[in-house]
Amino acid sequence: MKNNGLTLLPQGYDDLLKDLKARVHKARMSAVLAANAELIALYLDIGKAILERRDAEGWGTKIIERLGNDLRLAFPDIKGFSPRNFRYMRQLAQICTDTPILQQVVAKLPWGHTITLIEKLKADNERLWYGLQAIEHGWSRSILQIQIETQLHARQIDAIKVSNFKDRLPELQSDMAQEVLKDPYIFDFLSVGDEAHEREVERELVKHITEFLLELGSGFSYVGKQVHLEVAGEDFYIDLLFYHLKLRCYVVIELKAGAFKPEYAGKLNFYCSAVDDLLRHESDNPTIGLILCKKKNGLLAEYALRDMAKPLAVSDYALTRSVPEDLKTSLPTVEEIERELQNGAD
Repeated sequence: MKNNGLTLLPQGYDDLLKDLKARVHKARMSAVLAANAELIALYLDIGKAILERRDAEGWGTKIIERLGNDLRLAFPDIKGFSPRNFRYMRQLAQICTDTPILQQVVAKLPWGHTITLIEKLKADNERLWYGLQAIEHGWSRSILQIQIETQLHARQIDAIKVSNFKDRLPELQSDMAQEVLKDPYIFDFLSVGDEAHEREVERELVKHITEFLLELGSGFSYVGKQVHLEVAGEDFYIDLLFYHLKLRCYVVIELKAGAFKPEYAGKLNFYCSAVDDLLRHESDNPTIGLILCKKKNGLLAEYALRDMAKPLAVSDYALTRSVPEDLKTSLPTVEEIERELQNGAD
């Protein structure tokens, strides 16, 4: 169809093009995932064969090295037949024999991620947990290493978390909110000293917002710092305000440089009520409040939250650990995050 030299597209063309693009993208991703699964299956087969020969015939390191050299000569276009990689294949075969479900997980991860799980972790249940998290959140290898080094599993699974979520939220949202919560939060990337005041920590967190978002976890979007609220003619300012995309709610964060005090809960409860009335959309879930303090007494915090009307939690934060230098190369810039937030707002 033409009109004055221009091709007129039939009705529905744009929808068809969009659909076909999605199918091509899906097919390409499926091909990549299938190729990766085949590679992992090959490495597992090699690892199992090495284990069998070692146990049955006492094959040692020199024989295994010779096997790798011969395979490299036979298949010069295929990487991965180094003695070091053979050791990882053997370890992976042993791990998957002991914990078969791990085979399904590593089949969905790049080989480098699997090596990290083998090298950095000793317990198979932790390897399984981090592997599943890496798949769900699309972590790069360097991000996976950071999460392991900062003991994310212990902070999200094993920590005693203080909140009133179960009493103040529906069961599904309560479980999700509790899963999102960490204790403690590790702000390794800050340049402030251990005795920094709240405003210093706040300024540094906003300055390093990409790393802060990484530590908060998947789903957090930054709204602002010192967010102004006017209630009954008086001005109030929230330290940090976020929106959580999965929980579909605002998250108010108050920073405290010292130990937790019961009166902090009342102030945070007030802020959550104000956000619910002034900012919350009718489709949003109830606002959640989080107090981040340098130290908390669990029983004191539990008592303070028990009769509060809003869903609140208390966690510690620490400033003293270190994060690998390659963090910067694996995260988006502040400008990129701001553009994403702006696009979402549009």
